[in-house]
Amino acid sequence: MQIDRSASVCPPRRAMFGLDGMARGRGKLHHRGGGSVHADASNFASGVTKEQAYEQVLLQAEGLLYEQRNWVCNLSNTASLLWHAYHSLPAPSTSVNWAGFYVLDPSAPPSKPSLILGPFQGKVACQTIPFGRGVCGAAASTRQTQLVPDVHAFPGHIACDGDSRSEIVVPVVAADGRLVAIIDVDCAEVDGFDEVDRAWLEKLAALLARSSDW
Repeated sequence: MQIDRSASVCPPRRAMFGLDGMARGRGKLHHRGGGSVHADASNFASGVTKEQAYEQVLLQAEGLLYEQRNWVCNLSNTASLLWHAYHSLPAPSTSVNWAGFYVLDPSAPPSKPSLILGPFQGKVACQTIPFGRGVCGAAASTRQTQLVPDVHAFPGHIACDGDSRSEIVVPVVAADGRLVAIIDVDCAEVDGFDEVDRAWLEKLAALLARSSDW
């Protein structure tokens, strides 16, 4: 049997963007047209700043999402990028213990909207969260980012993982104004997130909102 090597799932590695150092080992993007990115897209060099790590996440996500509009696929790969980015950084970012998504639950009645667990990296998590409950529910109902330095001080916090001490939740809002998902990141340290995290995660949320079919 002959094997058609021209149809490889992972095409030859190519640098796609001009981010300084990207082509030297921080993770190599593949050609957009193939719709495929090599696993080393999740590689982040040690010693980069948080801003540089987030910039790589955005650039890699743009390549991953190009010509791919399935939200399950897109959120899955994005969760992986975030997880590996945080764990390439010093504390407190390296203490991130959960990174992923909740999406709008299509089975919930309009009068009682709810989130349901989506793709993530970390421990087993709560399956459903009503709008207005906990940090995730607050972000969903207000459509505003929730940056919580100490989750134990947040009214109605839902303790899916007792090790979590701080949290940031960013809404993903579609072009038609619908809340379609939230980005949720937990950290095992107090004050695990700051305005840098807010700014970059909101950029990521906007990219996901316009690049996926919800």
